Amino acid sequence: MAEEEKMDEEKTKIQRMLDENLKSLDEIEDGQLVTGTVVQVNNETVFLDVGYKSEGRISTSEFTDIPQVGEKVEVVVINKEGKGGSIVVSKKRADFKKRTDELKAAADNHTPVMGKFDKVIKGGYEVDLGGDYRGFCPLSKADVQHVENPESLLGVSDYFMIDKFHSGTKLKSVVNRREYLDQKIKENKEKFFANVKIGDVVQGVVKSFTSFGAFIDLGGFDGLLHINDMSWGHVTRPKDFVKKGQVVQLRLINIDPETQKINLSLKHMSEDPWTTFEARYHVGDVIKQKVTKITNFGAFIELEPGIEGLAHISEMSWTKHINNPKEVLNVGDVVEAKILGYDLDKKRVSLGLKQLQENPWDTIGERYPVGTTLSRPVVKVTNSGAFINLEEGIDGFLHIDDISWTKKVKNMASFCKEGDILDVVVTKVEPENRRIRLSVKQLEGNPWLQLRHDFPKGSNITGTISNVTDFGVFVKVPGDIEGLISKFNLVGPDEEYTDEVLKKFKVGDTVTAAVLECNPTTQKLSLSIKEMIRKNEQSEIAKYISEDKDDSESFTLADLMKTKEDK
Repeated sequence: MAEEEKMDEEKTKIQRMLDENLKSLDEIEDGQLVTGTVVQVNNETVFLDVGYKSEGRISTSEFTDIPQVGEKVEVVVINKEGKGGSIVVSKKRADFKKRTDELKAAADNHTPVMGKFDKVIKGGYEVDLGGDYRGFCPLSKADVQHVENPESLLGVSDYFMIDKFHSGTKLKSVVNRREYLDQKIKENKEKFFANVKIGDVVQGVVKSFTSFGAFIDLGGFDGLLHINDMSWGHVTRPKDFVKKGQVVQLRLINIDPETQKINLSLKHMSEDPWTTFEARYHVGDVIKQKVTKITNFGAFIELEPGIEGLAHISEMSWTKHINNPKEVLNVGDVVEAKILGYDLDKKRVSLGLKQLQENPWDTIGERYPVGTTLSRPVVKVTNSGAFINLEEGIDGFLHIDDISWTKKVKNMASFCKEGDILDVVVTKVEPENRRIRLSVKQLEGNPWLQLRHDFPKGSNITGTISNVTDFGVFVKVPGDIEGLISKFNLVGPDEEYTDEVLKKFKVGDTVTAAVLECNPTTQKLSLSIKEMIRKNEQSEIAKYISEDKDDSESFTLADLMKTKEDK
């Protein structure tokens, strides 16, 4: 009895399984999307158990990646009673059906879908949306910026918004990548401004260059890397520090949420070299570095990246007059210079080139002591004198008053011109002022001293009238010196001066007069006919008295003058 019951239970179990299997077979319909399990794979076919009486067969060509045994695969039932009673399924149609649902939902909900620029066509691109779906993307909606080279986007996979959706494989759906990018950029920017602060290090891609720096793409929006923030050193070309397309780490140095301006720095990724300047450099140190910039007032020399010193034009030579530093230096020259001083607050270093050369003015007195006679060329003529070149870079000055003891030179150009060789004598050396005075007239003796020696005060001197003026007569005497007889000294002691007196004197006439004053220092010679006559009269009277006086009488010149006055 027990054995019969056991057999009945087995039959019931088998019947139940058959009923469930038949039921499941009845539930599978043509066109239905079902999930199967891979049970076998060969070079051409993937065998799939979909819970039917027979296994589904799928060509490996429908797979991008061949599945492994045990993997789940979604397929569409084409015919559950195919040839020979086997079920016919398709993964390709399953993918298409599934993609149709995804694209329709994306179009309804306005959410992005993945696609790939596949082909350039008239007006834009053909985009592969997957599942045999093709979409059209207008060129103007392919990127946030104008696309100069359409082929540059081919093969690029990205998200697109669906502006217009049509089911089927024909090119009827219209997609828009620019809208997605604009939305993504907005999200990225909002996130950036909400999360970063000054001093943070951010990552970006070098996008483009300008004369004042480079723009860095921070995720669809730009930050500026100014040329002054590329290096602590001198920057001439931004492209020397970053390359287009390069991924760079930069420090955020300024951010303005209102204007949405972002300033980045490459140099602040390293320490400012000025903070440790005194540990490496001292006044008096000699450096040998490259000239980076030349201006009309000096040359900048880079001590190291970030630190430049200025060699002023006045510190380039002890002797040579330099109008422009370009006369002696070029950008790129490597030169030696001495550190003269520095200001850390202003970040300035003063350099000198001439300090590494001997100063010829220190020994100028030894080479050109006062009294030295030289023959040297005139290098420059001015209104007040001429510069005479003594040696390379050192000129002496010949003043116009030092040309002649007696002649008044009114125009220096009438005496000499550039290139003339002059004989001169050194009269004064001032190393501290870098001045040397020269003289031509002191090559000869001073005629004024000779005149004062030969014709002391009160003596008579004869000369030739050189000029007649309203105030007197000029007379040229020995030594080529001119003296003046004032008009009141042209007549004798007992005569009254009138304008008729001057008419008696003519240029070229010889005249004799007494010396009233001869001053070599002021070069002044005063003469007088009146004094000469007076002295001559006194001499005659004295002679008369000496010859005719009575021995019994004592009669002096004073008595005679008194008697004369009484009359």
